[in-house]
Amino acid sequence: MPTVDVIDSHIAYTDTGAGTDHGGASVVFLHGNPTSSHLWRDVVPHVAGHARCIAPDLIGMGASGKPDIAYDFADHARYLDAFLETLGVREAVLVGHDWGGALAFDWAARHPGRTRGLAFMETILRPMSSGDLPAPARSRFEAFRTPGVGETLVLDQNVLIETAFTGGVLKPLSEEEARPYRAPYPTRESRRPLLAWPRMMPLDGEPADVVARVSGYDAWLAASADVPKLLMTFDSSPTLLIGKEMVAWCEDNVAALEVEHCGPAGHHAPEDRPDAIGGAIARWLRAHGLTADISR
Repeated sequence: MPTVDVIDSHIAYTDTGAGTDHGGASVVFLHGNPTSSHLWRDVVPHVAGHARCIAPDLIGMGASGKPDIAYDFADHARYLDAFLETLGVREAVLVGHDWGGALAFDWAARHPGRTRGLAFMETILRPMSSGDLPAPARSRFEAFRTPGVGETLVLDQNVLIETAFTGGVLKPLSEEEARPYRAPYPTRESRRPLLAWPRMMPLDGEPADVVARVSGYDAWLAASADVPKLLMTFDSSPTLLIGKEMVAWCEDNVAALEVEHCGPAGHHAPEDRPDAIGGAIARWLRAHGLTADISR
């Protein structure tokens, strides 16, 4: 994978598809926790014939550098900003999953004139209360956020990596299939970025800085009627973040929204339904004139 120097470290990424010299915005695919750009490997080919497709490994994740930072939301936003500036991305369609969706919303709210569209799935859409979570998820987040317990689970036992691709998908990945996700985290120290994410979940008003950023992008999502948005939904899994109630909330609170159901999947839906997801994004891009004109 190529890398670019960003701030005090580097970001690894893939860059494929029709160039922006043919018109259209770059389509930027943002992964969540505990994955990497590898998540999009079977989604991007559906889109690459229509647009330039960029998929970074977020700072501290995948093949990107692991600088000595807190890996809080502001850090991730700062490195993402620098990465897109370094690559010269002026206008973007953002595709986000999990925390990648939250970073996409945040970037869009801070760069409204450069955001051409947003496509998202299984992400953080609004501040929540613990009661909004199913009991197993509530217990899991409580454990991750408890000092000492979270460190044991994530840093010592590597539980996020070891369970994401068995319980977070309908079809568990084999050892070989999971290896690209596991390889970047061989040591306790290398897993610090993974623990930071569940501790940032905006629950019961904490952490306050993340709640403020999520509330800020919620206001933008409600007001940005000029920016098309695509929500991809799934069923058949108790691990889903976006169920019927959250879909209804989106329909009431997200302007210019289209919803496309993509079939049965777990939370890490691009592993279960890459063709359905890629096809939905490609159709949506074409429908809104967000593709490159490769005939020129």
